Amino acid sequence: MKTSTTATTKKWVLTALFTALVTVATMIIKIPTVGTGGYIHFGDAFVILSGIILGPVYGALAGGLGSALSDLIGGYMVYVPATFVIKALVGLVSGIVYKKFMVNKTNSAVRCVICGIFATIIVAGGYLIYELFFYGNAAFSSVPQNIIQGLSGLVISVILLPALRKAIIFNED
Repeated sequence: MKTSTTATTKKWVLTALFTALVTVATMIIKIPTVGTGGYIHFGDAFVILSGIILGPVYGALAGGLGSALSDLIGGYMVYVPATFVIKALVGLVSGIVYKKFMVNKTNSAVRCVICGIFATIIVAGGYLIYELFFYGNAAFSSVPQNIIQGLSGLVISVILLPALRKAIIFNED
C-alpha cells in the first residue's frame, strides 16, 4: 500500500512540476511571429516531454494546464480553452506514441522525433480549426508559424530527453 501511495504522490508532484515548467518555458522566451500576434516559445518541448515522462494521462494534464495557464497569465484569454485541449492532446499523443514505439525497441531519440511530428500536426491543425471560427480563411496564415513552433518543440525535446532519461524521475517501464 505504501509503495502505491508513494508512486501516486511522485506522479502528482512530477505533474505539478511539469505544469510549472510548461508555463515558465512558454512565457520566459518569446520570439514574436510576424502577422499573427503570437510567438514561438520553448513550452512545447516540455509538453512533449511531459507526455513521454509522465505518460499519456498525467502528460496531458501537465501540458494542457501549463500551456493554458501561460495563455491566461499572458493575456491571451480567447486561446485558453483551445490551448488547453490542443496541448493536452499533444501530451496524450506523445505519451501513447512513445510507449507504442518502445515495444519495437526503437531508439528513444527517434521516438521523441515521432512524438514531435505528431505534436506539430496537432498544434498546427488544432489552432487552424480554432482560428477558422474567428478569422475565417485568414487563419491559414498562422499555419507556417505553428509548424515552426512545433518543430522547435521537437528539436528542444530531443536535446533535453537524454538528460532527463538519466535523471531519477524518468522510468521507462
